Amino acid sequence: MIDSPHPATSAPLPPTPAVAPERERPLVSVLLIAYNQERVITDAVRSVLAQTWTPLEIIISDDASSDGTFTAIEAAVGGYGGPHRVTVRRNEVNQGISAHLSQLAQMAKGELLFVAAGDDVSLPSRCERVVEHWLAHERHPDLIATDLIDMDATGDVHAPIAPTELDGYRNFDDWLAQRPWLVGAAHTWSRRLFERFGPMLPGAAAEDQIMVLRAILSGGALSLREPLVCRRRGGLSQKRSYRSVTEQIARMKRNNRYELAELAQLQHDADTAGVGARMREALAPALARKQFIQAMFDAMGGAERLALLLRSDGVKPGLRIRIYLYAACPGIYAPGIWIKRIARRNRR
Repeated sequence: MIDSPHPATSAPLPPTPAVAPERERPLVSVLLIAYNQERVITDAVRSVLAQTWTPLEIIISDDASSDGTFTAIEAAVGGYGGPHRVTVRRNEVNQGISAHLSQLAQMAKGELLFVAAGDDVSLPSRCERVVEHWLAHERHPDLIATDLIDMDATGDVHAPIAPTELDGYRNFDDWLAQRPWLVGAAHTWSRRLFERFGPMLPGAAAEDQIMVLRAILSGGALSLREPLVCRRRGGLSQKRSYRSVTEQIARMKRNNRYELAELAQLQHDADTAGVGARMREALAPALARKQFIQAMFDAMGGAERLALLLRSDGVKPGLRIRIYLYAACPGIYAPGIWIKRIARRNRR
């Protein structure tokens, strides 16, 4: 970790306004994570510095970017003289999203932890509106999710984005019946989630499903149907087109590792909450698929791959054959990728 030397990054917290008792103005924290986002990080930083809620702690953290992201962060914070306490830092080694956010959650002092992505923009009232919603529900919810606004790569805004309504998720049965569609960059967590479940395991590429399950198993999750975050298109989570079969396979293997890590975290948290056996049963089909994919790509030679193809009864035949072909004779998919590239070029 390298702490920024800026005096502005350690500005003292302002006194609590006399208009409200201390218990009604909790300290909250914004966790702004960035990775290789030098072209857009300035907008994200300025948006969290402009938050209207006080007292507010802001932790801006670069996850060992290989570009000028950290320099851009320092420039955006430099000279800040507002009321919020700001810390700027960076990791010497890339941690990944789940480990990075857990790292910052352990550093943060706030009762509520706001997630902010380095390519998105929070409206100035985001923290204030979420805290008000939390206090109106007597601090019981462990996660509050807001709506978002679609924002293109140039910064122009478009239609609102409304993730799944969380108010109806009362227990584990609700989650099992229908896993919600979520956007983690518009989430706020209570500190209690980390006190009960601990830090997230490293390796997951997204935290949204993990933290919502934790909240449902704990104090509950709510939706605030106000668009308070502008979500930029083309972020790290965007689906990419493949330029070659080799690139496609590398991404398949990487995404499979991410998904295995998420499944392990969901099982860990269910065990902690006392519903481990039911979660194990629910995750068994997905776990069998992901383990098969990993084993097929890790197999040493054609005989081992053929044996996996024939004996993996818990995985549908179509998936077995498709992954076998990717691992054993990937060139068969090259014409399809070439045709898609030509089609995309013609559409432009």
